[in-house]
Amino acid sequence: MIVKTTELDAPALANTSIQNQARVLHLINGEHFSGAERVQDLLGMALPDFGFEVGFVCLKPDKFPRIRQAQDCQLFEVSMRSKFDIFKVTKIVNIARENGFNILHAHTPRTLMIGRLAAKQLRCPLVYHVHSPVGKDSNQSIKNRLNTWIESWNLRGVDKMICVSNSLEKYMIELGHDPEKLTVVSNGVATIKDLPPRSTPVEPWTLGTMALFRPRKGMEVLLRALSILKTRNINVHLRAVGPFETPSYETEIMEQVEQLDVEDRVTWTGFQTDVNAQLNETDLFVLPSLYGEGLPMVVLEAMANAVPVVASRVEGIPEAVRDGIDGLIFEPGSADDLADKIESLVGDRERWLAMSQSSLQRQREHLSDISMARGLADVYQELL
Repeated sequence: MIVKTTELDAPALANTSIQNQARVLHLINGEHFSGAERVQDLLGMALPDFGFEVGFVCLKPDKFPRIRQAQDCQLFEVSMRSKFDIFKVTKIVNIARENGFNILHAHTPRTLMIGRLAAKQLRCPLVYHVHSPVGKDSNQSIKNRLNTWIESWNLRGVDKMICVSNSLEKYMIELGHDPEKLTVVSNGVATIKDLPPRSTPVEPWTLGTMALFRPRKGMEVLLRALSILKTRNINVHLRAVGPFETPSYETEIMEQVEQLDVEDRVTWTGFQTDVNAQLNETDLFVLPSLYGEGLPMVVLEAMANAVPVVASRVEGIPEAVRDGIDGLIFEPGSADDLADKIESLVGDRERWLAMSQSSLQRQREHLSDISMARGLADVYQELL
């Protein structure tokens, strides 16, 4: 159900039985459908099993309203004209009151600012989800400092902060936030039922990577590693899934592909909605991030598909992927180390199979959507 802001001028007819239930209004941006948005979508589907109904407010509606799977959740589009458009607070307050929401849950510095003002008027609990270290979100230092300042200023009014990894909790404590307000709830993804057994790969091995491609995702490192593997006659092909953040960055990456002479070793698919179908075409998943990761959903999705992961030693990644057990960890920024790690698995099929089975078991036991929803429901229950 999507409700446009134009429909909110007249009071909504709130169902009394619904108003008496625990209802959480998630405030999200909504322009993308990448890691954080996948978390929100999964929570919308899983939290009702733990007694909490979910609704969404999109402040920058675009991909999320069109792609989400949680179609049973109410969704309200409240488009902000700018990052500081606080006039939308009144609309969110009205949405919460008219539809019986009794907890607000923000997911970005933008939504935190609006959520703090709305929660104050509503006198309801406010939860903030820390998906990544906001001070490391981009290579623009001024933007990072501004977002950190906005986040820290508005966190004074929050009741609980959800960190998706232990590394993020440590980061928030180092910024001076109250440890008593911090709780770690690891990200999780849906377990795939009846997953067919994966057979050991045959050449050429398909390396998969998936992201909203931008400088901090380290595509330059992966392309250099691909070039190194080509000189070593290691028969691999890269399948790159996802859109580019900007046309200028896409041009920059394509120029590097040409300079490295690896055009014949890369397939660009663009944005895809069926993540599992893409991972089913992958033998090794590679995440070469340089910084700015909380606990990447795409890593967990690879594990759920029994695809071993080769990823950089960045923030929360090693908390999910145990080096040498579920996959391999390499030093961020080192194309040589990444190439060495890939080559070691391509040359050892028995090791690849052991990691495939181990990653699948770890995701199912510790990193599922159910474990994530259960942890968050415990936080909600404590607040109520």
